[in-house]
Amino acid sequence: QVQLVETGGGLVQAGGSLRLSCAASGRTSDIQTTGWFRQAPGKEREFVAAIKSSGIHTYYSDSVKGRFTVSTDNAKNTVYLQMNGLKPEDTAIYYCSATSRRTTIRLPSFRHEYEYWGQGTQVTVSS
Repeated sequence: QVQLVETGGGLVQAGGSLRLSCAASGRTSDIQTTGWFRQAPGKEREFVAAIKSSGIHTYYSDSVKGRFTVSTDNAKNTVYLQMNGLKPEDTAIYYCSATSRRTTIRLPSFRHEYEYWGQGTQVTVSS
């Protein structure tokens, strides 16, 4: 089993930055890909970004590409989501997720492709 804990959420003004962290514990060697999703009130949970455990391959949704950066520190079993140029529409609960499934064609970007989830951290962007 893998446990995930997100930290770093908060309230920020539009144009500001936040860095979210996702600390993994348990069978961390099983993790192949870590993903970030977000869910705004009344909306479906949507994919934000993903990173292979090697840290080499990343994938972003169009809505955050160029503003958000996902990275990993394997020595700390932690994945980061650096969010710059935040907009009010980025307001959501952000969830970290992980999968042990190996992928060769693309990084997983659908909710059902991840079997481990954190509890989420709130990000609020004020205008």
